[in-house]
Amino acid sequence: MIVAIDGPAAAGKGTLAKRLAAALGLPYLDTGVLYRATAKRVLEAGKDPADTQAAVEAARSLGKDDLARTDLRDAVTSKAASQVASIPAVRQALLDFQRHFGNSHGAVLDGRDIGTIIFPHADVKLFVTASVEARATRRHLEFLGRGEDVALADVIADVQARDEADRTRAAAPLMKAADAELIDTTYMDADAAFTHALEMIRRKTTVRA
Repeated sequence: MIVAIDGPAAAGKGTLAKRLAAALGLPYLDTGVLYRATAKRVLEAGKDPADTQAAVEAARSLGKDDLARTDLRDAVTSKAASQVASIPAVRQALLDFQRHFGNSHGAVLDGRDIGTIIFPHADVKLFVTASVEARATRRHLEFLGRGEDVALADVIADVQARDEADRTRAAAPLMKAADAELIDTTYMDADAAFTHALEMIRRKTTVRA
């Protein structure tokens, strides 16, 4: 079974996807990590994330160690990840990796284009969103938890810029698949979102987890 979870930054889709994968006994892939790891490689090479050749080379050379890094969620890498993700050749380079992962044993995958591009025929599609303010507050707390002193206003501006970039990019823009179930987590905690999503999956499949 393939469960595709899409949505904007900090909507809670990663937390939800991990819990669903555990409950369903499926592998989990945060596809955003692929773009963050690609961006980190480009930055550490001293190159521009908007440089197509540099970004594609980085995407093609990713290994397990790159994906396991714990320093991929800082503000600089997040911005660079959005830049490399807008490059069609980078998305193409990472497409086969994502499809192979999901087709091997089934999976829960979260990202921006899972239900529209990567797995358009997924068994279940969820689109997880929340207000800009709610998402920015969550991201701000993440930064503070890592000891990063970032102003909330700056985080709000970053989230808005990321949303605009994700929605308007030419390659696989962020959008809700026509057959995706919408989950708005603005006023929903992680437990409530999980319970709601699992019920949706049960209604659409024979799963009894």
